[in-house]
Amino acid sequence: MTSPYPAGATGVGAPLPAAPEPAGAAAAEVAGRSPGQLMWRRFTRDRTGVVSAFVVLFFFVVALLAPVISWLYGKGPYTTYGLDRPGLLDEFFYPVKPGGGIDGEFWFGLEPQLGRDVFTQLLYGIRTSLLIATAVTVLCTLTGIVIGVTAGYLGGRTDYFLGRFIDLLLAFPAQLSFVAFTPVVYALFVSPEKETPTYLRVMTLIIVQWALGWMGLARLLRGQVLSLREREFVEAAKVTGASPWRIIRKELLPNLWTPILVQTTLMLPAFVTVEAGLSFLGVGVVEPTPDWGRMFAAGARHYQNDITYMFFPGIAMVIFVVAFNLLGDSVRDAFDPRTKR
Repeated sequence: MTSPYPAGATGVGAPLPAAPEPAGAAAAEVAGRSPGQLMWRRFTRDRTGVVSAFVVLFFFVVALLAPVISWLYGKGPYTTYGLDRPGLLDEFFYPVKPGGGIDGEFWFGLEPQLGRDVFTQLLYGIRTSLLIATAVTVLCTLTGIVIGVTAGYLGGRTDYFLGRFIDLLLAFPAQLSFVAFTPVVYALFVSPEKETPTYLRVMTLIIVQWALGWMGLARLLRGQVLSLREREFVEAAKVTGASPWRIIRKELLPNLWTPILVQTTLMLPAFVTVEAGLSFLGVGVVEPTPDWGRMFAAGARHYQNDITYMFFPGIAMVIFVVAFNLLGDSVRDAFDPRTKR
């Protein structure tokens, strides 16, 4: 007897439908991942964040390998090629060749007046600026975590006095304070008639920026801890007799990594620009140490006759700062997917 249903529809001879995927399969897969794995998965799907991370990593690799790259390139940042070899600079001590002296031998040209190689100057300038900015960022992050978590968890008088101390430091205008306090610190260790050594200048830049740069993170973490310490999991840890150190380490800090990482990715490029600004104003790193800010200062003096010299350090800093800020946005979005840009 013939089936009343057309072939392929229903009834006898109809193809069996595919078994539906369990409704909770995707949810189970997500639930089986740790928060760190979920964050990493979201971050790797953000093309802007991945590209920015590679750009930032490239700058740090260049800074670390500056001596190796300089050795392979065959030139150093301190040698005055234009003064030592006739024909590279004109009578006004500017590069003879167009484009600031760019050719196959000097990839980024020559520095006006002294005739040093711009490429190696930039390599070591990136190294100096990133060294200082990274040291300041690490110190500010550690200080902000300690003071912010302490004030938020202990509360009471501790929170009051630490809060007023933070408010006092925040009252200082940051840029003006950097310019004003840096020479004062120099004078504490070196008499005015003597030249301040480079290591002391570097240490002073780190100390001054650290002293006036940790308060924003501390205030942010204090507010986060104030809200977290009343949560059920913290109260449960207290009931079980956990020590304050264990509660901070096991219960609070894992919930603070998002603001810590985001603020860190925003602080480091800010400290790079601050360090460059201080060197530009003459209170940071000075001759003959290569530095981003010092290269800007030299470029500002010679831009009317040789604008090329300022081009490479300027483009490099813009790329670095923009990439680091985009990386910070991507890290924030990866930790908290509810945020929208």
